[in-house]
Amino acid sequence: MALTPEEWQAIRLSLDVAARSVLVSLAPAILVAWLLTRRRFPGRFLLDALVHLPLVVPPVVVGWVLLMLFGVRGPIGAPLHEWFGIRLVFTTEGAALATAVMSFPLIVRAVRLGLEQVDPGLEAAARTLGAGPVDRFLTVTLPLMSPGILAGAVTAFAAGLGEFGAVITFASNIPGETQTLPLAIYSATQTPGGEGMAARLALISFTLAMGGLLLAELIARRMHPWLGRG
Repeated sequence: MALTPEEWQAIRLSLDVAARSVLVSLAPAILVAWLLTRRRFPGRFLLDALVHLPLVVPPVVVGWVLLMLFGVRGPIGAPLHEWFGIRLVFTTEGAALATAVMSFPLIVRAVRLGLEQVDPGLEAAARTLGAGPVDRFLTVTLPLMSPGILAGAVTAFAAGLGEFGAVITFASNIPGETQTLPLAIYSATQTPGGEGMAARLALISFTLAMGGLLLAELIARRMHPWLGRG
């Protein structure tokens, strides 16, 4: 199956955007998952609902909110553009941001599942031995919840490869800049004679997504015995 340079470009851009989205959202997702699992505080349920909101609202709405916030005239985008020369709207970085917001709940959910498997008694034992909060997290909690982190990252990467609505609304459909696989498939379906290109890209998209999901499951299964919980 020979691919055109434009098709390869869409594939490379999709992989780049999905990878960037995971890098952007992984650390905040771990922090939020830890707060929701280990802490009780006012507004916890509101934070939980806000985190999972991208799963239930239309992706176009998420893209529109990002456009209002991070556009060159938005309350966040305007200072970024004027003070630092950073423009996110209609850029690859903007596509990664939109993808990160959409996949963020997936990482949080996976990390929470991993964290719930960690015995709080181990953290308490480390505390009695003199380990501070940071030491306990880095040496006890983080290694034990690593299956959830890895599974969440891979799942978010696979989901990011298929993000469409938020990306096209916030970053548009610019070949070589923001045209990821789903957007390239959409463009092909709107082009006379583009059925072959759409079919090839759809098959590649399906293969990448399925591979990502299988990899996430494999990581989780391999890590559990290694951590002594299998």
